[in-house]
Amino acid sequence: MIIPWQQISPETLENLIETFVLREGTDYGEQERSLTEKVADVRRQLERGEVVIVWSELHETINILPRSEFRG
Repeated sequence: MIIPWQQISPETLENLIETFVLREGTDYGEQERSLTEKVADVRRQLERGEVVIVWSELHETINILPRSEFRG
């Protein structure tokens, strides 16, 4: 189930994005980016609808996925 990011409190959304960014361990090439920059990138992707916040009832987990990968 997609959870609209606009319905999540700002503090909770920030924590969710930070947890996602830290968990992903993404590689940004030669130039490392700060946590703040990575969080801002994910927030912009949410705002543009490129990624969605997904709740899995089966696994009782929440995740951020590219919209193209979400299968409802």
